[in-house]
Amino acid sequence: MRRVIPLLMLAATVVLLPAAADAAPAPTPAPGINIELNGTNPDGSRPASSLVIVLGLTLLSVAPALLLLCTCFTKVFMVLGITRNALGLTSMPPNQVLAGLALFLSMFIMGPTVSAVNEQGVQPYLKGDKTQSQAFKDGIQPLREFMYTVTRPDEVALLTKVSGAKKPANIQAVPLTTLIPAFVLSELRAAFIIGFVIFIPFLIIDLVVSASLMSLGMMMLPPVTVALPFKLLLFVLVDGWALIIMALVGSY
Repeated sequence: MRRVIPLLMLAATVVLLPAAADAAPAPTPAPGINIELNGTNPDGSRPASSLVIVLGLTLLSVAPALLLLCTCFTKVFMVLGITRNALGLTSMPPNQVLAGLALFLSMFIMGPTVSAVNEQGVQPYLKGDKTQSQAFKDGIQPLREFMYTVTRPDEVALLTKVSGAKKPANIQAVPLTTLIPAFVLSELRAAFIIGFVIFIPFLIIDLVVSASLMSLGMMMLPPVTVALPFKLLLFVLVDGWALIIMALVGSY
């Protein structure tokens, strides 16, 4: 009897297993993942969102270099720093304040150029009206015109001569690898010229104060300490910050 019961249970299991297998539902396949890497949506009208994200991250990574080399930020920041040194102040205003002021002044100066780049290159590409190459060619044109207008011809000729290339016929023939460093050199030169003009009145104050202290026999008293209040007074009376900002904006 003990042997019969296990045999019956084994037989019932063998009979019921095929039926249970037939009644079990088929497994649901996992949903597939489809990633568009062709640069356009399936309808071919607009760029794919994945490509837009990649381009945005790339632009953010090179944004500091573009800000320093392709805009007026370098010149504005240098002039503000030279003004602080001419006043005899080492840490006031702080570098963060000067950099923030230079950034917003650069945005104010570059506003029309950035708007033109957005209208001619970015928006048509996002709408699918232009390809990547067409959008880049049309979008870079306003920035190229801005840099070419500010850049001195001597710097362009210098970089062209150094590179060994032929003399460009017009602005379109000047490559960006030549135009950008020429633009930076022109900005540095202009910043040094403005800095020289700013230093002259403060240098005169230093000389007058030094000569006065020497005549009074106060050789142990630092002239910088005595001249600093007069420099600040002169800078405030002539509204120095407004003059510097007007000169910077007017240079463009």
